[in-house]
Amino acid sequence: MATPLEKWVDEQAKLTKPSKIYWCDGSEEEARKLIEIGIKEETINGHPVFQKLNDKNWPNAYYHQSHPNDVARTEQLTFVCHPDRETAGPNNNWMDPKEAKTKMTALFDGCMKGRTMYVMPYMMGHPNSPYAKACVQVTDNCYVAVSMRIMTRLGKVALDRIGNTENFVRGLHSVGDLNPERRFIMHFPQENLVWSFGSGYGGNALLGKKCFALRIASCLGQKEGWLAEHMLIMGIEDPKGKVTYIAAALPSACGKTNLALMQSALPGYKVWTVGDDIAWLNVGPDGRLYAINPEAGFFGVAPGTSSKTNPKMVETLKSGKFFPTLFTNTAIDNDTNEPWWEGLDGAVPKHATDWQGLAWDAAKGTKAAHANSRFTVSMYNCPSLSKEVDNPQGVPISAILFGGKRAKLIPLVAESLSWQQGVFIGTRMGSEITAAASSLTVGATRRDPMAMLPFCGYNMGDYFGHWLNVGKKLKHAPKIFSINWFRTDENGKFIWPGFGDNIRVMKWIIDRIEGKAGAKETAIGIIPEAKDLDLSGLNIPQSKIEQLFSVNPAEWTGELEEIEKYLTQFGSHTPEAIWQEYRSLAEKLGVTVAKK
Repeated sequence: MATPLEKWVDEQAKLTKPSKIYWCDGSEEEARKLIEIGIKEETINGHPVFQKLNDKNWPNAYYHQSHPNDVARTEQLTFVCHPDRETAGPNNNWMDPKEAKTKMTALFDGCMKGRTMYVMPYMMGHPNSPYAKACVQVTDNCYVAVSMRIMTRLGKVALDRIGNTENFVRGLHSVGDLNPERRFIMHFPQENLVWSFGSGYGGNALLGKKCFALRIASCLGQKEGWLAEHMLIMGIEDPKGKVTYIAAALPSACGKTNLALMQSALPGYKVWTVGDDIAWLNVGPDGRLYAINPEAGFFGVAPGTSSKTNPKMVETLKSGKFFPTLFTNTAIDNDTNEPWWEGLDGAVPKHATDWQGLAWDAAKGTKAAHANSRFTVSMYNCPSLSKEVDNPQGVPISAILFGGKRAKLIPLVAESLSWQQGVFIGTRMGSEITAAASSLTVGATRRDPMAMLPFCGYNMGDYFGHWLNVGKKLKHAPKIFSINWFRTDENGKFIWPGFGDNIRVMKWIIDRIEGKAGAKETAIGIIPEAKDLDLSGLNIPQSKIEQLFSVNPAEWTGELEEIEKYLTQFGSHTPEAIWQEYRSLAEKLGVTVAKK
């Protein structure tokens, strides 16, 4: 008798009509075969989808090219299909579930004719963790199948967890004809179901990542009492060997991966990586907040990654231990057959092929690698991987950081006075837009609460309330801080060196957790006393340090207006506690606002 999983796969096959069905086992041998298929059978503009790279310098690495119209998340075509629009909230595109099913069924009907359907049972989180979730995705794309092996725990462990039950998250994906007019990502939270059609880009096609681990999981978390967050998880070991675990929310291109794999500039301090992108946060039996990384790999932005900005990631990419490492939409140095992107160490290639497969000449002034070009690599290749990464219970979180890219206004670091104020700090986050979202203007600023704007699967006003409710269940709540590495001076230059020197901010945060560091209160939170921030070895004038921490009430008038406008759109769903914090901030800044 067929299991519920087998019945579901059979239903998808009847709809999509593949020529054959292949159940993935997650083995290295299988991954090699799938890449061979990509090299031999799949092409874009006449070029193979996969290409082997220089094995000496980049062992077990392959280049992957996606279609030129398929290089980023398509937020404008991503829908959350709750039964009513109110539940989805103004932060989501909404479509009635019946309408969405009708539209998508027509697209999926026969879309896999002549293709193989790959069935991928996988775990998000370590299989032994009570917080992990079993999932299944089907796809007709070998790049997606190989990538899911890197990014998740794929194979028998998931089948064993699912067994004969209905308890698994379902994902149906097809690249279709890559027509952007026929590209949709539909989420059905009530059914733990995702349908994605018309894209092979990771953020749209690797359904365990943003689609499930954030959008669907955030809805599960609201129902079950936990948080699914767009956060890194890191452990910081002090000179005495004590490790403090921190989670941090930073929007795309704000240095999240660099921070997660930071190489400390302070002697005696080490950074251990638990995760670079997604955290599932649960209240443990002891009343502390525990985090697991549901993923098993890194899907990072290549441009700007170098031995200077992120030496641990370069080591990870060149490790070759876990097969394979993928580079997507970077350039290729034709003389060495190596991946290349703007910001990578070494000389600019004399002969290169750009991300569209065209001959590239640096003199033309165009970018060789796409701004959102990516690498996909196993976290088990990472030299700074925490030994606690597979701890089924997760790691205890002592601090939560909310950051973004702001040239002015927000200090280098500020501590909230309470969990409630900390949640408000998260709700008012804003950052400059990056190339990871295809429908938005790069360089403009948008509100991005908790870095979850594109990923929260329900009304964000209710999401703020859920954060407040989780805080009420905590006996030992983490401290919450805002951070901003990106303040600039009058010449538009960054004041703070960032990268490995960010450990200096982390040291102050840890000292605050342990009650060892002084601080002074400002209108927007608690900031370091000059003597408590370790600036040894840095050559930053005192006037510049003061700029890093300046709070100018006059600059906040417009900011408060924007915050009010943003929160108002959620109507009665915005908790009164958040409005209390808003009014309190305005009062401390001496700015008159409407009495919300």
